[in-house]
Amino acid sequence: MSTSVVASEASSLDVRKVCDVQQNGIQKVIDLAAKYNPIAKKEGLEFMRLGMKTSQYITATQKSIKEGSKTVDIVNKKKKKTGTVTTEYAAWRACSFAITALQQASQAKTTWRMATPGDGFVY
Repeated sequence: MSTSVVASEASSLDVRKVCDVQQNGIQKVIDLAAKYNPIAKKEGLEFMRLGMKTSQYITATQKSIKEGSKTVDIVNKKKKKTGTVTTEYAAWRACSFAITALQQASQAKTTWRMATPGDGFVY
């Protein structure tokens, strides 16, 4: 399956439903994130929140699941711990960030336009 097919598939997903950890289970949610994030990363669209990239959320969540931990450490780019979140929350963030990055890129292709003089756009 090509990346454009998978990216267009992501644009039709309902993030709230597919990334719902309680409804779908943590493993399925993190698997979705692992499916879509490499495409976002390849396109230069990977999200970064609280100092962590989506791929770091995925890796940390998978490690937490494997170890049976209930929390994921938030680390900055210097690998210094800046906080913790629950494993479920980290999985949700990873999933929603991976899919939303692709959705926003898809939407931008149809909604973006150049500002033209006289359209009221303030520079």
